[in-house]
Amino acid sequence: MDWLISTAAAQAQGSSGSSSALMQIPFLILMFVVFYFLLIRPQTKRAKEHRALIAALEVGAEVVTNGGILGKVTELGEQYLTLEIADGVNVKVQRATVAQVLPKGTLKSV
Repeated sequence: MDWLISTAAAQAQGSSGSSSALMQIPFLILMFVVFYFLLIRPQTKRAKEHRALIAALEVGAEVVTNGGILGKVTELGEQYLTLEIADGVNVKVQRATVAQVLPKGTLKSV
């Protein structure tokens, strides 16, 4: 008869373990929602804004690259653009490295 009691006790313990597993599922869903709103959504928004900034570049725009180079766009390509960083000094950089478009006349004041 002892084997019957131990089996019943094991079944009782097993059912409480499955209920704790069911309680973890909403917690995981909540964690995903928090990660989405705090990490994923803002990152995709910034990426979308950066793509729009790069698409709107035009010759004559004054820009800052991720490396901190200030320059005026003199030539545009599909993947690359040419920046004039000083009189007669041109540098070719990737379009994706443009971090910010400056207001007109900023380079003259620097």
